[in-house]
Amino acid sequence: MTPDELGIEGLAEYLHLDPAQVARLADRGKLPGRKVGGHWRFARSEINQWLERRIGASNEDQLLQMEDMLSRNPGAAAEPDISIAELLPVEAIAVPLAAKTRGSVITAMCEVAAQTGWLWEPDKMAEAVRAREDLLSTALDNGVALLHPRRPLPNLLGQAFLALGVSGHGIPFGGPRGTLTDIFFLICSLEDRGHLRVLARLSRLINSPMLLADLRRATDAGTARELIMDFERQMTD
Repeated sequence: MTPDELGIEGLAEYLHLDPAQVARLADRGKLPGRKVGGHWRFARSEINQWLERRIGASNEDQLLQMEDMLSRNPGAAAEPDISIAELLPVEAIAVPLAAKTRGSVITAMCEVAAQTGWLWEPDKMAEAVRAREDLLSTALDNGVALLHPRRPLPNLLGQAFLALGVSGHGIPFGGPRGTLTDIFFLICSLEDRGHLRVLARLSRLINSPMLLADLRRATDAGTARELIMDFERQMTD
């Protein structure tokens, strides 16, 4: 078994499930895996992509459970809650975002992220984000897109953070049923579990039509960040 692979026991620990539950899910084809010599083997990269898809299809209660699961590293104490506002510096927010096409949005978002000094090679990040979007658009039917490369790129980053762009008009970005997109988050992560934790928390925020409406009315970066900070505070009260 390679370092990137998990067996039933290892995956059960990773997902905080009973090994019997993992075995049943695998036998029913609910988990991405393969049998080698009669034993299940799961690639961490495929499991993380499976978790990413689950996050995208989850409701509020399911996202809360997912956040709790992802905060508990196997063999370690639970990690503190993450904060989207703390991961989102004002200099990484563009309101309005000066872009009119799918390609220019990706370029602009990476350039905005590079203003923090934490994204060292915006061109390489943009290339990786485009490759991910070519596989399957991250645009959602609420007008939000959650841009990210297929795998975290720690060699391009000084630390994990987010960037946000709010366009003054909808842009064709591959949304369901032709939905236009006008709010763009760029997730810059150092490792898979951190990426999934951010994705789960961010998914909770963008499930709020009220927050999205407020972001669309924001006139500057500081206001947009304060809106997110206030909403997160209400979530935890």
